[in-house]
Amino acid sequence: MSNLWQNNAPLVILIAILIVVVPLLIFYLRKAKKEHPKGLIAAALSNMGERFGYYIMNAVLLLFLASKFGISDDAAGWIYAVFYFLIYVLALPGGMIADKLQNYKGTIITGLLVMAAGYGLLSIPVFGENFAATTGKFSGILVFTCFALFMIAAGNGLFKGNLQAIVGQMYDNFEAEGAKISQEEYAKRKGKRDSGFQIFYVFINIGGVIAPFVAPILRSWWLKTNGMLYNSTLPKLCHQFLENKDAMDATAMQNLNSLAESVQLNAAAVPADQMADFCDKYLNVFNTGVHYSFIASVAAMLISLLIFIATKRIFPNPAKKEKKAVVEYTEQEKIDNAKEIKQRLYALFAVLGVAVFFWFSFHQNGQSLSVFARDFVNTSSVPPEIWQCINPFFVIILTPIIMVLFASLARKGKEMSTPRKIALGMFIAACAYIFLVIIALMKNYPSADTFLTWTEAARSAIKASPTVLILTYFFLTVAELFISPLGLSFVSKVAPKHLQGICQGLWLTATAIGNLFIAVGVTMLRKFPQQWETWAVFAVFCLISMAVMLGMVKWLERVTK
Repeated sequence: MSNLWQNNAPLVILIAILIVVVPLLIFYLRKAKKEHPKGLIAAALSNMGERFGYYIMNAVLLLFLASKFGISDDAAGWIYAVFYFLIYVLALPGGMIADKLQNYKGTIITGLLVMAAGYGLLSIPVFGENFAATTGKFSGILVFTCFALFMIAAGNGLFKGNLQAIVGQMYDNFEAEGAKISQEEYAKRKGKRDSGFQIFYVFINIGGVIAPFVAPILRSWWLKTNGMLYNSTLPKLCHQFLENKDAMDATAMQNLNSLAESVQLNAAAVPADQMADFCDKYLNVFNTGVHYSFIASVAAMLISLLIFIATKRIFPNPAKKEKKAVVEYTEQEKIDNAKEIKQRLYALFAVLGVAVFFWFSFHQNGQSLSVFARDFVNTSSVPPEIWQCINPFFVIILTPIIMVLFASLARKGKEMSTPRKIALGMFIAACAYIFLVIIALMKNYPSADTFLTWTEAARSAIKASPTVLILTYFFLTVAELFISPLGLSFVSKVAPKHLQGICQGLWLTATAIGNLFIAVGVTMLRKFPQQWETWAVFAVFCLISMAVMLGMVKWLERVTK
């Protein structure tokens, strides 16, 4: 049984997840069809396909950049951070383009095509003559990779915010239709917006929960096809050897020799004069398997495109301007409207400021938490990238619980406003990092750089259980459910009708600013003398954001009434 688990753990976990997720998917589909506007399911499925393709790449990006190019975790982290920044900040010009052209659907289709082209370039296993020539160096191949990432970010900018704007317009129309029936029906439909965005958000995560398995499974398959096994530590050692073997200390060389023997199916020791060839081959095979996984991202983009094209006729066009409405306004009405728009925008920017700090802390899943999983957690059976599936898995199973909780409070007349939910979410995010502070103190973890100088046996002796990752992602996921989908709903509520695309772009821009600095997490993890200091920084940021949000709650509640 233990050998079965050791050899097939990712596949076993994936099957178990699907057993849980599929019934929940059916539940959400029925709920969306029965209680929400027509088109929500189609929009959610289109978004799910795009997110599936994206999370295949995102789950492995930082570790892939380090394993292919031999660059430091810091350098890979900053490339990842800039890419993540562009993913979100380009949603602002994407929204402006759609608002200007009043062609949201065409903009979304163009975005999907551009992303498919970017993933296509990324799927090509381009390498230099050998890894010794490019290890740790700036190369044309790295530029090519960054260009492919830019194409993905540009396409995402055209797609992401505009699809969210369409969903927001669905609920505007849904509520307006209810108002024509009765005030009671209007109130009922208005209360569906938050849960609608939660359902939309769940579909994002259905794609995200499966995607992290794709690259690791394909990589392991390709390694076995070539007579080798997966090891997360070996690529770094291979690059160190190829760059300057004479600079490696005795511990690093010992680790390289033992791991080189253990990853070969024939368990043969590698002679000293053949180590360079082995390292070059291992890096080639290791990274080629990841490249092949991006072909699945291309397929996901095309499936998402087909779903959107097939159903686009049922989607509304947000904020279509009508000239006659402007003519009918009196001067006083224009002044009042301008004042209301200013208040709405002030409220929007206030919440965006808090969102920056949340995303800076939350998106450590692809940065410091990935490095923590690789180096400090026992991931011998399950590759570190796969642990990122925990977050979307929790989103799927916890969303109905959160929805029931919110509905119960509403029935009792104790409904919690969206701003208060966001403040509570910041506190829960702080709890995740306080938990990691406690773990780091209990195990007396040093910096990541110091930890990697220890022998393999010494590191293995104090590595954390995967339970630590599971509990951390649990806290972060609950926080996310109180902030991200409700943040989208908040934006759709306060955004002026003719600026829906731009305002959704602003929300994503706030996310982008937070993402731009996420690589600081890897730097802190590597350089701070004690690991607990890194997690304490994120906990403090979350607690300060919570306090600021609580200070603005009453004002924000008045603006959104």
